[in-house]
Amino acid sequence: MKCSYSFDYEVALPPGHPFPMSKYPLLKAQLLQEGIIAPADLVEPELLDIATLERVHTRDYLNKLGSAGLSAAETRRLGIPWSDALWRRSRLASAGTLLAARAALDEGMAANLAGGTHHAFADHGEGFCVLNDVAVAVTQLRAEGAIAKAAIVDLDVHQGNGTAAIFESDADVYTFSMHGERNYPSVKMRSNLDVPLRDGTGDDEYLGKLEQHLPGVIERSQADLVLYVAGVDVAAGDRYGRLALTEEGIRKRDRLVIETVRRHGVPLAIVLAGGYAPTRARTAELHAHVFREAQAHERNPADSRSGAF
Repeated sequence: MKCSYSFDYEVALPPGHPFPMSKYPLLKAQLLQEGIIAPADLVEPELLDIATLERVHTRDYLNKLGSAGLSAAETRRLGIPWSDALWRRSRLASAGTLLAARAALDEGMAANLAGGTHHAFADHGEGFCVLNDVAVAVTQLRAEGAIAKAAIVDLDVHQGNGTAAIFESDADVYTFSMHGERNYPSVKMRSNLDVPLRDGTGDDEYLGKLEQHLPGVIERSQADLVLYVAGVDVAAGDRYGRLALTEEGIRKRDRLVIETVRRHGVPLAIVLAGGYAPTRARTAELHAHVFREAQAHERNPADSRSGAF
């Protein structure tokens, strides 16, 4: 499975900053060590040009990002300090999602070892999200005629508010979000389908709701491509999560998404999104599960194990 990755996905942050930036190289190293991916599977993204980004983001916002022009209030809302390296990283991560989406269209399934920055709106960033990589990929592929319709399956614990807002009036992009009802953001946007979850929701309830809703999402969307925002902040003990999925629950969730989408014959691109486990290594380990499940499916796509749910 092709996976986008750049050394520049990791940038320096102030000491004590809560965003686990080192999870990206840790995840890459773990996937290589386990043989889930080979070095030849890694694809290096190149910086996206501004014209591509302008398909989603306003010129004023991009100008601010390119010239250290964010105000103090905008920086606080973003939650991460601006730097040239962050601006570069954000463009590379968006390029990585576009590369993964292209590879998925060619090969059935692919991933970006970053991405899922779903709190970025057209005209501002928030919640550690600078650019909305998923929206950029979908919009660019549609502009090229590579796809006509897309579905975004967002299972990060936080609603993909930026993505929902960007595509709210777009009938050809179906947004589906399962998220903590009382979690960030305090004001939710409107996805095509929102499934709010109570604090403390565990494996059985979570997987039951996902199994109930996901097939209909794929069928209603008539998607040519699905992008899976595979946040692992649903895990029990996550710093910002409030849900209670076990490690096995996360694996079953990822398996269910992969099997359902591929059973419908739709290409699938996977992006990481959030995860705030007690250690960076633990966060990377949780992110690795979706790649393990993808590898298992690729080896034996006819072996549907979703009955185990």
